[in-house]
Amino acid sequence: MLFRQLFDAESSTFTYLLADEVSREAILIDPVRETAQRDLEQLSSLGLTLTTTLETHVHADHITGAWALHQRTGSKCGVAGAAHLPCADLQLAPGDIVRCGSFSLEVRATPGHTDSCLSFVLDDHSMAFTGDALLIRGCGRTDFQAGDPRRLYRSVREQIFTLPSSTKLFPAHDYQGRSVTTVQEERSFNPRLHDAISEDDFAAIMAGLKLALPKKMAIAVPANMTCGRDAPTMVAPLGFEGGEGI
Repeated sequence: MLFRQLFDAESSTFTYLLADEVSREAILIDPVRETAQRDLEQLSSLGLTLTTTLETHVHADHITGAWALHQRTGSKCGVAGAAHLPCADLQLAPGDIVRCGSFSLEVRATPGHTDSCLSFVLDDHSMAFTGDALLIRGCGRTDFQAGDPRRLYRSVREQIFTLPSSTKLFPAHDYQGRSVTTVQEERSFNPRLHDAISEDDFAAIMAGLKLALPKKMAIAVPANMTCGRDAPTMVAPLGFEGGEGI
């Protein structure tokens, strides 16, 4: 499998490119509208055909590139069915399998940051894409979009920490220049979610954060509810105050 980790510095968002090296079919996870041209150029330079874009959740700090990429490539957009977005071609449910050539991704529901977050697990369990459910030494906030710290705690424990200890975890964001972690690292060192933290501890930690709302939230959430189709024609440079994950 061909793999690339791409980064949007303005919103600190990772976009992940996964492709089958024989069929040349490709998937993008969490594309950003402002970097859609970069993604298209990457696909072209590698001789890949984009078949699917996947969203880990309805983002609040950037506008998805799903619609822009669909217009150029005909790719299908996959979003959690629990988000109830008519724009999505694939209404994803827990246990669904998204295939791409010789590999596939398992869909796991990991709500708590929002009520419809997903994580995507590679078929051999060597990699998982956790969105904002689990960040590197952190997690997504739980104070908007029907977030719930207790649901997030259980999601991480039941759907991510049950993967092999060596599974590499790739989050949707990082604000400190880090790119990857593992199940074992987060179970040992995540200050909010390591093995000694109880559900009550976690709920108290999240209740005490008092974060500012993401700067682009009023624009990003409505646009992402249409998979980026109804995004404003002109978008100011992205920035964030509190961010989605911290």
